[in-house]
Amino acid sequence: MSAPRLLLGFDYGTKQIGVAVGQAITGQARELCVLKAQNGVPDWQQIEALLREWQPDALVVGLPLNMDGSPSDMSARAEKFARRLSGRFSLPVHTHDERLTTFEAKGERLRQGQHGGYRERPVDALAAALLLEGWLNDHAAV
Repeated sequence: MSAPRLLLGFDYGTKQIGVAVGQAITGQARELCVLKAQNGVPDWQQIEALLREWQPDALVVGLPLNMDGSPSDMSARAEKFARRLSGRFSLPVHTHDERLTTFEAKGERLRQGQHGGYRERPVDALAAALLLEGWLNDHAAV
C-alpha cells in the first residue's frame, strides 16, 4: 500500500470524540466536528458518513498515555475504538501519543480569544487536529 495522503484523526473520549482531517502533502490538519458518544460508543453511522464524504486513506486515533509514557485508564478503550474502526471499515488505523493535545487545544482557543462556548472551535476537534499533525510530522516522507 502506498503512503496515506488523506487521513482522519480521532480524539477518543467517553462522551465526545473529536474528528479532524489532515493531508500528508502539507502535514497540516484541521478540525472537522465533535461526535457524541455514550460511554465511549459512537454513532457508527456518523463515522461511516464521514468516511464516505472524506474517503481517507487511513485513520489515526489518539492514544491517551500518562506523562511517564505508561498506558492510562483510557488507553485500552482508545485502542479498542481503533480496532473497531479497522474492523468495521477495513482501513489502516494508527494510534498516536496524544499527551497534552487537549491541554494545548484549550490554550490555542484562549490565545485566539475564544473564551465562549465550544461551538466556535471545539476543543476535542482541535485536539484531534493536533494529534493528527503530530502523526503526520512523525511519518513525513523524507
